[in-house]
Amino acid sequence: MTQQASIIRNPAVMMGKPTIAGTRITVELIVRKLAGGFTIDDILGMYPHLSREQVLAALDYAANLIAHEIVIE
Repeated sequence: MTQQASIIRNPAVMMGKPTIAGTRITVELIVRKLAGGFTIDDILGMYPHLSREQVLAALDYAANLIAHEIVIE
């Protein structure tokens, strides 16, 4: 599954935030869990229906957002 297929935005799900397809788990949740000290294995234990590839797709999505943001000085 590609990142584009793994991460979706739907205004009817989680107020349109990017989520892992087929779930209500947001990219934000994944990033915050990792920032809070959880490992990918911890997240997979909390959400056993997720795959490692889906978690990595969420991280890739977040990294791409940051990489393409416009910085105004």
